[in-house]
Amino acid sequence: MTEKLSHNEAIKTNSRLLRGTLAEGLEAVATGAISEDDQQLIKFHGIYLQDDRDLRPERAKRKLDKAYSFMARLRVPGGVLSSAQYLAMDRLADERGNNTLRLTTRQSIQFHGVIKTNLRPALRQIDSVLLDTIAACGDVNRNVMCTPNEFASPVHAQALRTAEAISTHLLPRSGAWREIFINDEQITQALEEEPIYGATYLPRKFKIAIAVPPQNDVDVFAHDLCYIAILENNTLVGYNVVVGGGMGATHGDATTYPLVGSVIGFCSADDAVAVAQAVVTTQRDFGNRSNRRRARLKYTIEDRGLEWFRNEVNARLAKPLAPAREYHFTGNGDAMGWHTSPDGLHHLTLFIENGRVADVGNWRLKSALKAIAAQDVSFIITPNQNIIIARASTAAREIIEATLASHGVALRASALREAAMACVALPTCALALTESERYLPSLVTRLDSMLGEHGLAEQPITLRMTGCPNGCARPYIAEIGLVGRNPGKYNLHLGGAHDGSRIAKLHREDADEATILGILAPMFADYAKHRQPAERFGDFVLRHGLV
Repeated sequence: MTEKLSHNEAIKTNSRLLRGTLAEGLEAVATGAISEDDQQLIKFHGIYLQDDRDLRPERAKRKLDKAYSFMARLRVPGGVLSSAQYLAMDRLADERGNNTLRLTTRQSIQFHGVIKTNLRPALRQIDSVLLDTIAACGDVNRNVMCTPNEFASPVHAQALRTAEAISTHLLPRSGAWREIFINDEQITQALEEEPIYGATYLPRKFKIAIAVPPQNDVDVFAHDLCYIAILENNTLVGYNVVVGGGMGATHGDATTYPLVGSVIGFCSADDAVAVAQAVVTTQRDFGNRSNRRRARLKYTIEDRGLEWFRNEVNARLAKPLAPAREYHFTGNGDAMGWHTSPDGLHHLTLFIENGRVADVGNWRLKSALKAIAAQDVSFIITPNQNIIIARASTAAREIIEATLASHGVALRASALREAAMACVALPTCALALTESERYLPSLVTRLDSMLGEHGLAEQPITLRMTGCPNGCARPYIAEIGLVGRNPGKYNLHLGGAHDGSRIAKLHREDADEATILGILAPMFADYAKHRQPAERFGDFVLRHGLV
């Protein structure tokens, strides 16, 4: 008996390759929203309909519509922006958004607070500097992540070229984005073909990342498909291929769970794009299109087996995958502060708490970065929501340091704060069950104090928080992961690996702040007294049976 397809499959089938009635919906002035079906389609164009949940009660009391706005997300393979592009995005945030830029955990920028009448002008500003939002969301391959910094070495630059090639190859061929948001008209009456995706695209979202050891800053085990660069004599010879990672889950549904990916082989650098197509089309053909909760690649592999999946991918390749090669990761954080590359240029990895670029009181980060963009530098968004100011000359380095200091922006933060990440959650995310970005900074302050009492202030511990179980900040592989369960309460996960290769264990459900602090305080004390040399917190709590 054939299972009934999910409603999203019908939406895609009837969408005329992602057009739907989006153009008409954007013209409707009676509401700031669009139809429910179009809310699904617009995701394929990198856009979500949201509303300010802080305002819901008051607006409902006054019988007003929700305070609708859109979130638009850039497609930026590897997170690299020129100064001109960064300045254009800064201006867009002021003119069309909420005066802030939100750096994401996928090396992109999100703009929140874009009202319907500003949406087309906003996307035209993005298009004017050769950027777009195509496929930044939806049931397609999303923004391809890559270890920064491309200017650090030829190997890093080659890895970025691979990321860009994969992103371009897997882009939807539909011209709907340009017709609806840029040109206001359909260029041709004939619909395009989607040679890779087909008319119904993928069963669910798909995520790809590339890492250059020893840093696993992209968290290669947390995504559908990942590549680990293999170096010989400082030359990139190819990639180990990792499949089947994924962070999303659903509270109360035991058939959903986070998983880390598995290495299935090695490919040459020249074959990386072909491998991506083989993996994506296998998921296209065999992924679950009836139950969206079980539609990610990780479940396709769980249901059919890793060996079956490897064989299916190999059957689609001209050159089958070779045996995997040795690699070693030392961590998944960013190397903060200044670094100088062999060409004499300087690169600053600057801490940005939870990726929010804003001016808040004397801490005027947004204004500082805008001033710095006047220099001939590049901006690289990291997978940990920080930013690299790259390619600075010695003279520019001095100007950058002076600019940051005059704007009240410190180069560094505490070890725990630098290793912490949070998703946006409230007030804009429709899925959020509780706070994340707005709450984590205060929790870090309390945890920092506890760590300091035990002489652990400089000990980096990965801490990640999300407002729901979807896992956008990748909490399930953190040494301390907090996943929103109810207002003010979180599931506490402990014991993830410092290099992102191990799922943390669920230690306590529905924990409020007092419970979280009460659990961690004695663990920090034990860790300070009994840890082995260089032992990380996640390894310690497992070795001591604390979880």
